[in-house]
Amino acid sequence: MIVTERPEPWHLRTRRFLRATDQRGELVRGARFLRRLVPGDPLAPSTGRSSDRLARLLAEAGADRPSATRELGLAAVQAWQAIRRTGAPPMSADGITVLFTDLVGFSTWALQAGDERVLELLRSVGEVTESVVTGHRGSIVKGLGDGVMAVFADPGEAVNAAYETCSAVSVIKAEGYLPHLRAGLHRGNPRRVGNDYLGVDVNIAARVMAAADGDEVLASGSVVDELDPGAVIVRPRRSFRAKGTPKDLRVYRVVPRYSS
Repeated sequence: MIVTERPEPWHLRTRRFLRATDQRGELVRGARFLRRLVPGDPLAPSTGRSSDRLARLLAEAGADRPSATRELGLAAVQAWQAIRRTGAPPMSADGITVLFTDLVGFSTWALQAGDERVLELLRSVGEVTESVVTGHRGSIVKGLGDGVMAVFADPGEAVNAAYETCSAVSVIKAEGYLPHLRAGLHRGNPRRVGNDYLGVDVNIAARVMAAADGDEVLASGSVVDELDPGAVIVRPRRSFRAKGTPKDLRVYRVVPRYSS
């Protein structure tokens, strides 16, 4: 009796072929490259929209294996998030306050922590940041990996948001790392391009942030001059020096006064 091996069903052959193609190294690398060009961020904090839930499902589905399809799907969702997430940036006739934040010592820890722990921390920080910023009538312009750029019409709200975000992040738990956020604020009239802002005033805000220590909020004189003196504690930062900023730039450490 001759036993012939039954051929594999066509749908199983097709599935195996498609899976192998989806995991091909050159296709995955190409898809990841394209995703980096998209102005979106899969780690951006969730707003409860269906696109945010879809992004998280895509990021977590089959995360243990490479997938060109997943990378391209994330790119599409990220682009939609970038358009929808921030809403209308605040408008103000006398300027806006620009906020930058950054996690101190994050890059060194991230090199050893592994993707899973890094993603978990960034999601937690992102969710806290968006909640506080929007709660103080601000708008997140864009995510910067381990920080954000946000804008506010009211400088007082900006200071409160920066301080409360730093405080909230400091209690987030991460194995082998104590998160400490630093923040910098500057008020001016940057050029608005779509939902983004460009110009010298944006650069100054970033430089002010870079000079801050962990859990510290620094603000330029243009912000402090607009604040209610009874609402904040202000201390001059006398040693401030930063390339690309005006020589007469005044920088202060600011802490809100909260009524009992």
